[in-house]
Amino acid sequence: MAAELKAARHAVTTGVRDATEGLKGELRSQITGAGLGARLANTWRGEVYPKGRESLGAAGLVYSRAPVVVAAHDEGALIRSKNGFWLSIPLPAAGTGPRGKRITPGLWERIRGQRLRFVYRAGKPSLLVADNQRAKAGKRGGFTSASASAQQSGKGLVSVPIFLLVPQAQLKKKFDINSAVQRWESQLIQNVISNWPDE
Repeated sequence: MAAELKAARHAVTTGVRDATEGLKGELRSQITGAGLGARLANTWRGEVYPKGRESLGAAGLVYSRAPVVVAAHDEGALIRSKNGFWLSIPLPAAGTGPRGKRITPGLWERIRGQRLRFVYRAGKPSLLVADNQRAKAGKRGGFTSASASAQQSGKGLVSVPIFLLVPQAQLKKKFDINSAVQRWESQLIQNVISNWPDE
Protein backbone atom coordinates (compact mmCIF):
# COMPACT_ATOMS: atom_id res chain seq x y z
CA MET A 1 0.00 0.00 0.00
CA ALA A 2 2.82 2.39 0.91
CA ALA A 3 4.53 1.70 -2.42
CA GLU A 4 1.32 2.38 -4.34
CA LEU A 5 0.80 5.66 -2.47
CA LYS A 6 4.37 6.71 -3.21
CA ALA A 7 3.89 5.88 -6.90
CA ALA A 8 0.64 7.89 -6.99
CA ARG A 9 2.33 10.92 -5.40
CA HIS A 10 5.11 10.68 -7.96
CA ALA A 11 2.67 10.39 -10.89
CA VAL A 12 0.58 13.38 -9.80
CA THR A 13 3.57 15.60 -9.01
CA THR A 14 5.38 14.71 -12.23
CA GLY A 15 2.23 15.27 -14.27
CA VAL A 16 1.69 18.68 -12.67
CA ARG A 17 5.34 19.60 -13.19
CA ASP A 18 5.22 18.60 -16.87
CA ALA A 19 2.05 20.64 -17.43
CA THR A 20 3.52 23.64 -15.61
CA GLU A 21 6.70 23.54 -17.68
CA GLY A 22 4.70 22.97 -20.86
CA LEU A 23 2.46 25.97 -20.24
CA LYS A 24 5.41 28.17 -19.31
CA GLY A 25 7.24 27.12 -22.46
CA GLU A 26 4.24 27.78 -24.70
CA LEU A 27 3.66 31.24 -23.21
CA ARG A 28 7.32 32.11 -23.69
CA SER A 29 7.12 30.91 -27.29
CA GLN A 30 4.06 33.07 -27.91
CA ILE A 31 5.98 36.17 -26.82
CA THR A 32 9.09 35.47 -28.88
CA GLY A 33 6.90 34.45 -31.83
CA ALA A 34 5.19 37.84 -31.61
CA GLY A 35 8.60 39.52 -31.90
CA LEU A 36 8.62 40.88 -28.34
CA GLY A 37 11.97 39.35 -27.43
CA ALA A 38 13.42 36.83 -25.00
CA ARG A 39 13.66 39.30 -22.13
CA LEU A 40 9.89 39.67 -21.85
CA ALA A 41 9.38 35.97 -22.61
CA ASN A 42 11.60 34.99 -19.70
CA THR A 43 9.40 36.91 -17.26
CA TRP A 44 7.14 33.84 -17.37
CA ARG A 45 7.98 31.64 -14.39
CA GLY A 46 6.63 28.32 -13.15
CA GLU A 47 6.45 26.83 -9.66
CA VAL A 48 5.19 23.48 -8.38
CA TYR A 49 3.83 23.17 -4.83
CA PRO A 50 4.53 21.84 -2.28
CA LYS A 51 8.17 22.60 -2.98
CA GLY A 52 10.76 19.91 -2.47
CA ARG A 53 8.41 16.95 -2.08
CA GLU A 54 5.87 14.90 -3.99
CA SER A 55 2.20 15.09 -3.12
CA LEU A 56 -1.22 13.87 -4.25
CA GLY A 57 -2.32 17.50 -3.92
CA ALA A 58 0.47 18.94 -6.08
CA ALA A 59 -0.37 22.20 -7.83
CA GLY A 60 1.38 24.29 -10.45
CA LEU A 61 1.54 28.07 -10.78
CA VAL A 62 2.61 29.90 -13.94
CA TYR A 63 2.96 33.67 -13.68
CA SER A 64 4.69 36.61 -15.33
CA ARG A 65 6.95 39.08 -13.54
CA ALA A 66 5.74 41.73 -16.01
CA PRO A 67 1.96 41.21 -15.73
CA VAL A 68 0.92 44.67 -16.93
CA VAL A 69 2.94 44.45 -20.16
CA VAL A 70 1.87 40.87 -20.82
CA ALA A 71 -1.81 41.66 -20.19
CA ALA A 72 -1.66 44.65 -22.56
CA HIS A 73 -0.46 42.45 -25.42
CA ASP A 74 -2.80 39.59 -24.50
CA GLU A 75 -5.93 41.74 -24.34
CA GLY A 76 -5.02 44.58 -26.69
CA ALA A 77 -4.73 47.86 -24.83
CA LEU A 78 -5.32 51.52 -25.60
CA ILE A 79 -2.23 53.48 -24.56
CA ARG A 80 -2.34 57.18 -23.79
CA SER A 81 0.37 59.59 -22.72
CA LYS A 82 0.76 59.94 -18.93
CA ASN A 83 0.59 63.73 -19.15
CA GLY A 84 -2.38 63.75 -21.53
CA PHE A 85 -0.49 65.19 -24.51
CA TRP A 86 1.37 63.02 -27.03
CA LEU A 87 2.91 59.60 -27.33
CA SER A 88 6.28 59.89 -29.08
CA ILE A 89 7.17 57.06 -31.45
CA PRO A 90 10.84 57.01 -32.52
CA LEU A 91 11.43 56.98 -36.28
CA PRO A 92 14.55 55.29 -37.77
CA ALA A 93 16.49 58.58 -37.71
CA ALA A 94 16.06 58.76 -33.90
CA GLY A 95 18.55 55.95 -33.32
CA THR A 96 18.90 54.49 -29.82
CA GLY A 97 20.01 55.82 -26.48
CA PRO A 98 23.18 54.86 -24.58
CA ARG A 99 23.56 51.09 -24.11
CA GLY A 100 20.48 50.48 -26.25
CA LYS A 101 18.23 52.47 -23.92
CA ARG A 102 14.87 53.50 -25.39
CA ILE A 103 15.21 56.92 -26.98
CA THR A 104 12.84 59.72 -25.96
CA PRO A 105 12.62 63.32 -27.24
CA GLY A 106 14.26 64.64 -24.07
CA LEU A 107 17.07 62.10 -24.21
CA TRP A 108 17.63 62.76 -27.93
CA GLU A 109 17.94 66.51 -27.28
CA ARG A 110 20.41 65.97 -24.42
CA ILE A 111 22.59 63.63 -26.48
CA ARG A 112 22.58 65.84 -29.59
CA GLY A 113 22.57 69.21 -27.84
CA GLN A 114 19.82 70.35 -30.19
CA ARG A 115 16.16 71.24 -29.79
CA LEU A 116 13.53 69.42 -31.80
CA ARG A 117 10.87 71.43 -33.60
CA PHE A 118 7.18 70.56 -33.35
CA VAL A 119 5.35 70.25 -36.68
CA TYR A 120 1.56 70.07 -36.58
CA ARG A 121 -0.12 68.21 -39.44
CA ALA A 122 -3.91 68.47 -39.74
CA GLY A 123 -5.49 65.04 -40.04
CA LYS A 124 -2.12 63.29 -39.71
CA PRO A 125 0.24 62.45 -36.84
CA SER A 126 2.34 65.45 -35.84
CA LEU A 127 6.14 65.34 -35.89
CA LEU A 128 9.21 66.37 -33.97
CA VAL A 129 11.91 67.25 -36.50
CA ALA A 130 15.59 68.12 -36.31
CA ASP A 131 16.54 71.11 -38.43
CA ASN A 132 19.90 71.85 -40.08
CA GLN A 133 20.81 68.22 -40.70
CA ARG A 134 23.20 66.88 -43.33
CA ALA A 135 23.21 63.39 -44.83
CA LYS A 136 26.12 61.22 -43.70
CA ALA A 137 28.42 59.78 -46.35
CA GLY A 138 29.00 56.03 -46.57
CA LYS A 139 26.90 52.88 -46.67
CA ARG A 140 25.32 53.34 -43.23
CA GLY A 141 23.79 56.67 -44.19
CA GLY A 142 21.78 58.62 -41.66
CA PHE A 143 21.98 62.26 -40.67
CA THR A 144 24.13 64.46 -38.45
CA SER A 145 23.98 68.06 -37.27
CA ALA A 146 25.55 70.45 -39.76
CA SER A 147 28.66 72.40 -38.85
CA ALA A 148 28.48 76.15 -38.14
CA SER A 149 29.86 76.99 -41.58
CA ALA A 150 27.36 74.67 -43.29
CA GLN A 151 24.53 76.28 -41.35
CA GLN A 152 25.65 79.69 -42.57
CA SER A 153 25.71 78.61 -46.21
CA GLY A 154 22.52 76.54 -45.89
CA LYS A 155 23.61 74.23 -48.68
CA GLY A 156 22.50 70.61 -48.43
CA LEU A 157 20.66 71.12 -45.16
CA VAL A 158 17.40 69.31 -44.47
CA SER A 159 14.87 68.91 -41.67
CA VAL A 160 14.60 65.28 -40.59
CA PRO A 161 11.56 63.74 -38.82
CA ILE A 162 12.79 62.16 -35.58
CA PHE A 163 9.58 61.32 -33.69
CA LEU A 164 6.01 60.69 -34.68
CA LEU A 165 3.48 62.15 -32.23
CA VAL A 166 0.10 60.53 -31.68
CA PRO A 167 -2.53 61.15 -28.97
CA GLN A 168 -2.95 57.42 -28.34
CA ALA A 169 -2.01 54.02 -29.72
CA GLN A 170 -3.95 50.76 -29.85
CA LEU A 171 -1.91 47.64 -29.10
CA LYS A 172 -3.07 44.66 -31.13
CA LYS A 173 -3.73 41.35 -29.40
CA LYS A 174 -0.52 39.42 -30.06
CA PHE A 175 -1.04 36.19 -28.16
CA ASP A 176 -3.67 34.20 -26.29
CA ILE A 177 -2.96 33.17 -22.72
CA ASN A 178 -6.38 31.61 -22.02
CA SER A 179 -6.23 29.15 -24.91
CA ALA A 180 -2.78 27.98 -23.77
CA VAL A 181 -4.02 27.52 -20.19
CA GLN A 182 -7.00 25.48 -21.39
CA ARG A 183 -4.78 23.24 -23.53
CA TRP A 184 -2.45 22.42 -20.66
CA GLU A 185 -5.29 21.95 -18.18
CA SER A 186 -6.69 19.35 -20.59
CA GLN A 187 -3.24 17.77 -20.94
CA LEU A 188 -2.74 17.52 -17.16
CA ILE A 189 -4.84 14.36 -16.68
CA GLN A 190 -3.04 12.62 -19.55
CA ASN A 191 0.29 13.64 -18.01
CA VAL A 192 -0.64 12.05 -14.69
CA ILE A 193 -1.88 8.85 -16.38
CA SER A 194 1.28 8.57 -18.50
CA ASN A 195 3.40 8.76 -15.33
CA TRP A 196 1.29 6.23 -13.44
CA PRO A 197 3.15 2.92 -12.96
CA ASP A 198 1.93 -0.17 -14.78
CA GLU A 199 0.06 -2.75 -12.75
